[in-house]
Amino acid sequence: MTDIFIETSGLILRPWKETDYEPYVELNMDANVAEFFPSISTRAETMAQIERFTQHFIKYNYGFFAVERKDNHQFIGFTGLSHPRFESHFTPCIEIGWRLSKANWGQGFATEAAKASLDYGFNKLGLSEIYSFTAVHNARSEWIMKKIGMIKQGVFDHPSIEEGHILKSHVLYKISG
Repeated sequence: MTDIFIETSGLILRPWKETDYEPYVELNMDANVAEFFPSISTRAETMAQIERFTQHFIKYNYGFFAVERKDNHQFIGFTGLSHPRFESHFTPCIEIGWRLSKANWGQGFATEAAKASLDYGFNKLGLSEIYSFTAVHNARSEWIMKKIGMIKQGVFDHPSIEEGHILKSHVLYKISG
């Protein structure tokens, strides 16, 4: 695997390194970051997620990239492209997603990394469309979807979230290349 998949003016999107594991465990245990997930992730759940990310890269040569700031070389989360692991009316598909540490919110990093990931998906991978989704209450992520040019397709019930849960209902966005 290459050391850098995508480079922007302020970020490096790259494969995961062992030095990313502890900061990512902490990120996933932050209740603010996990606000729109059913629960915070345990260390074991986070490590299993990193392993899934790694296996996705091996299979497809892309996935959820580790995001590093250029100014301080700090790991701040992930952004990238992946195949959702659930079935719905719009799957199979490729999704764009992101998750950054709270200290790095509001600085444009998610938008910068997401735009670069879309460019990578359309121009390097030749994708024709990319989806994104989040809980209907997650206005911050939905705002990023709009800022990167995605168009709202509607609302759906996430099949992996139990009936009656406040996060069951999700917005669905799509962009075509």
